[in-house]
Amino acid sequence: MDDPILSVDDSASSSTPSTPGQILDDEPDFALTHNNDSQSSFGASSSREESVQPPPARSRPKYPIERLPPELLIYIISKLSSPSDILRCLKVSKAWSNCCVELLWHRPLFTTWERLVNVVSSIQESNAHWRYADLIKRLNLSNLSDQINDGTLQPFVNCKRIERLTLTSCSSLTDSGIISLVRGNRQLLALDITGLHSITDLTVTALAENCPRLQGLNITNCRKVTDASLVTLAENCKYLKRLKLNKCTMVTDESIEAFARRCPSMLEIDLQDCRFITDHSVTSLMLGGRQLRELRLASCSNITDDAFLQLPTHLRYDSLRILDLTACHQLTDLAVERIIESAPRLRILVLAKCVEITDRSVMAITKLGKNLHDIHLGRCQQISDDALKELVKACNRIRYIDLAGCHRVTDAAVEKLAQLPKLRRIGLVKCQAITDDSINALAGIRRGERSRTNVATNLERVHLSYCVRITLGGIKALLNHCPKLTHLSLTGIQAFFLRDDLIQFCREAPAEFNEEQRTVFCVFSGDGVSKLRKYLNEDHFQGEITMYDEEDLLGDDGDADGILGLMQSTGLDAEDGDGDDFDVEMQ
Repeated sequence: MDDPILSVDDSASSSTPSTPGQILDDEPDFALTHNNDSQSSFGASSSREESVQPPPARSRPKYPIERLPPELLIYIISKLSSPSDILRCLKVSKAWSNCCVELLWHRPLFTTWERLVNVVSSIQESNAHWRYADLIKRLNLSNLSDQINDGTLQPFVNCKRIERLTLTSCSSLTDSGIISLVRGNRQLLALDITGLHSITDLTVTALAENCPRLQGLNITNCRKVTDASLVTLAENCKYLKRLKLNKCTMVTDESIEAFARRCPSMLEIDLQDCRFITDHSVTSLMLGGRQLRELRLASCSNITDDAFLQLPTHLRYDSLRILDLTACHQLTDLAVERIIESAPRLRILVLAKCVEITDRSVMAITKLGKNLHDIHLGRCQQISDDALKELVKACNRIRYIDLAGCHRVTDAAVEKLAQLPKLRRIGLVKCQAITDDSINALAGIRRGERSRTNVATNLERVHLSYCVRITLGGIKALLNHCPKLTHLSLTGIQAFFLRDDLIQFCREAPAEFNEEQRTVFCVFSGDGVSKLRKYLNEDHFQGEITMYDEEDLLGDDGDADGILGLMQSTGLDAEDGDGDDFDVEMQ
């Protein structure tokens, strides 16, 4: 067996586990279990050293570093970038070795099955110098998700000081395996069991009974969990701060109202696709959680304006930074106006597929001013250029805007949006009225000019799928004037998807796409963007840039009927999807 110390030597540099957000610990990460005894050497001494007796400890003054409490010493040593350096520190003294071992073992990194076996062997070693099971504070097995089952967890049942447990996508796990880990562990702060479809109320009830300090829970896609266990969790775990119940389709108002009543410290809650949630839950959450930072209600289709109109007009939610109302299709301008009035410091507002909102909502959003960073208005088809121009004037710190499917948007609005100094990402999928004038504006080129202006072009991701009036020349200008561009979607644009020499730089279409969808798929990302830019700038290509004009792209009748028919035949019309996994990428 390998040296147990060396078995986890990479853990000091491991990545942050995918727990549900950052957790604010109530006490230091490391247990203070050993006294500072610098007189005891960790290594073997020579015979000469044995013959020379050191002076009594009381007669030698302690060096300043010997007076440091263990938690400070651990903090200092943790700044070392290399695990091998920590191993050297481990040999300085007994006190140093105790601190270093805690650092090396508090978050083991499991990148291979062999490493897991090595760690398990060390934990089960009966004559080990340290009790390694007590040193593990963060356990993340998601890198080996396909190989993890209930039996794999058994060696860790004695690790009763785990604070963060991440088992994302370990789909073979059942209630039995999870319960064996959490039983008796009163130190657990965060649990992520995303995608464990077989988990039921038994696991959540065990959490409630054993983990009173729980602050973060992610049970996304655990569809068998019901209100019965969640109400118990709310009653027993009053310190909950972050809760993700995405696609827990059996959740109703009963459990959400229990969290609102019993968990006053709630900072973030995600209820995406919890379709039984109604206005009562939303109002209760906001009344009981004035400190809420993030509220996600995507696809909670039963929510109406009343969820927000019932809030007292004098209440302000200055902590609320993220609000996601995707596909809450019953919401109107009245709800948006009340939201902006109550949460004036929103940074990210998602109203995609809220089909009832109009320019009136956008005018209300302008009141957010410099606080607004990201705004999602995809499929809000009643929004026009006039409102977007006002948005640009009032909110000049916007970094990302999504206008997918907003067919009333024209070049006039995009030219104003291009002036946003911090704009990094823009979604214009299916904005079929825009032309190369919009693309030139995004590239910092004014109408009638070939040279670039002083407009900042920091764009990183641009989504233009099905913008059928765009030409090869416009895309070349965009590529040449946006050096930070790492993603460009051009699905459904004939000047690209019909050319084998260009699509060779595309990434692969998603596996779930059918043959027709694959035919029009055209998305460049990462190195593909750089290769496309280089190819378009090669000498042999210069004469081809103008080979497509607007009439060629639109068909003989000068309209977009041809390409619209193609979109509908592939199932990618304005009602069914964006055609280039746009919705997924923008989250």
